[in-house]
Amino acid sequence: MTIHPNLQTAFAQGHALKIISGLTNFDTANVLAVAKAAQQGGATFVDIAADADLVRQVSQQISLPVCVSAIDPKAFLAPVAAGANLIEIGNFDMFYAQGLTFTAADVLTLTQQTRELLPHITLSVTVPHTLPLDEQVQLAENLVVAGADIIQTEGGVSSQPAHPGTVGLIEKATPTLAAAHAISRAVPMPVLCASGISDVTAPMAIAAGAAGVGVGSAVNKLNNEVAMVAAVRSLREALHTVTRFTANV
Repeated sequence: MTIHPNLQTAFAQGHALKIISGLTNFDTANVLAVAKAAQQGGATFVDIAADADLVRQVSQQISLPVCVSAIDPKAFLAPVAAGANLIEIGNFDMFYAQGLTFTAADVLTLTQQTRELLPHITLSVTVPHTLPLDEQVQLAENLVVAGADIIQTEGGVSSQPAHPGTVGLIEKATPTLAAAHAISRAVPMPVLCASGISDVTAPMAIAAGAAGVGVGSAVNKLNNEVAMVAAVRSLREALHTVTRFTANV
């Protein structure tokens, strides 16, 4: 599978920045605000809910690649037909609060089903942080065999920092950083470190071996576009302060 040229370059340089509006965020005005801020702030691509109309509206407003997220393979069909550039099985965080978790077998099955429906689209898959780290690595390896082009890690939303400030930001990112470190050494595909990432911890993700980061609430929860743009720029600048570790795989 060929990844979008702009993404490929950003992944290779360890500077990929994905801005996430939210898997269940169908508020058109908010999604468009997040997407515009992503472009103005220098992000690499955006990740939005799997909705064909949202894809069309966002694509009319920005030139960045558009990713759509869902946990139902069939939900990708209409957005891809509408012009989505890549798809993501994941952004599981919101489901954990509802008591819904995903086993390795669940994620692998979703990946296989999605690949059968959409054999040619660039596919990113999240590895649930609820799995033990060794099982996360094994799942990542199996996902690559099943056709995943990008592996995404997670964990920060569910972690509970014991300290405020910078120490708390590092604590919040620890689960996804640990997964990025382990998985990036096990698979040849780009690893995107997401969930709980901030401008403080984004460089740590790249130093750990990730090819980029995905950021949601640090941007999409802000109440105006000026603040959103500033947050994206801060993340982009942080990513350019570190050199990516490249493992021999």
